[in-house]
Amino acid sequence: MMGFGWPGGYGYGMGGGWMFMLLLLIVVVVLLFGVLRQFGDDRRERRMLGRGARDILDERYARGEIDADEYKRRRADLER
Repeated sequence: MMGFGWPGGYGYGMGGGWMFMLLLLIVVVVLLFGVLRQFGDDRRERRMLGRGARDILDERYARGEIDADEYKRRRADLER
């Protein structure tokens, strides 16, 4: 009869089962991490959508995407 812990069985009681359980645990952790990371990305995108235009303009200027003249012109447009 093949069963758990019996000679010729699946090996859970014989010392080989710990490798399977460890592999299963690793797979579950990796899948859980992937799911949580995906939800974290969605939450980050929603937070980015909630930012104001002034914050985005300030960041673009700080990164050097726009020059000082364009920054001042756009900031004046936003303040109207």
